[in-house]
Amino acid sequence: MVLDIKTPFEAGVFLIDKPAGMSSFAVVGRMRRILGIKKVGHAGTLDPFATGLLIVCAGRPATKMISQFMDGEKEYLATLQLGVETETLDPEGEVVNRRPVGKIIPEDVEACLEKYRGEQKQVPPAYSALKHKGKPLYYYARKGIEIKKEARDVQIKVLERTDEEVDLEGDVAELNIRVVCSKGTYIRTLAADIGNSLGCGAYLTQLRRTKSGCFSVEHALDWDALSAEDAKDRCLEKMMSVEQVAKLLQ
Repeated sequence: MVLDIKTPFEAGVFLIDKPAGMSSFAVVGRMRRILGIKKVGHAGTLDPFATGLLIVCAGRPATKMISQFMDGEKEYLATLQLGVETETLDPEGEVVNRRPVGKIIPEDVEACLEKYRGEQKQVPPAYSALKHKGKPLYYYARKGIEIKKEARDVQIKVLERTDEEVDLEGDVAELNIRVVCSKGTYIRTLAADIGNSLGCGAYLTQLRRTKSGCFSVEHALDWDALSAEDAKDRCLEKMMSVEQVAKLLQ
């Protein structure tokens, strides 16, 4: 949709390629300033270390659709550091354990990944934005308060290795995977579970969301566009109207 930039902005949906080192909330704040509108939200938080597709909705007609966006399946590219475990299951936490990788052959990696394909129960991590009594779990975790959440039903439709299928060996090693999963799936938890199954532990070092529902990061605005002097023009040129998005979600 090409919009006359002189037309007052009312509502729309934007695909943003979030850079590493920035919170999802910061992206929302940037879009508020660019568009000059307060009613802006996103569909599905990406942790600061993660990159990739963030669906941003601006204007009440668009923000009312956020729950529909969040229902769609997601695709991620992830890198696991084997042999090391952190408190938060990602690079933002302190190292809490180290176990040598030893030698893991490709057949053992495949057998491990097979365990986590399909429908299963997953316990949300302690350091997550999931709410308990109105506050995110990480609020309690940072205070040393353990809040146990019930395991939730998730589905992992695709779980495959994306790097060269060679032996993993040494004190530490990297494993790259692609995941297609249902909403509510925590890739950090999946990484830790894979590490435990392989007998060496693991944490998530990199995470990139490439798809959410019918939307792909290939069509997203990058941070350079949002930082440019003509950022509003660029955003409006790539904006999807509420009507367009409603048809895509049918």
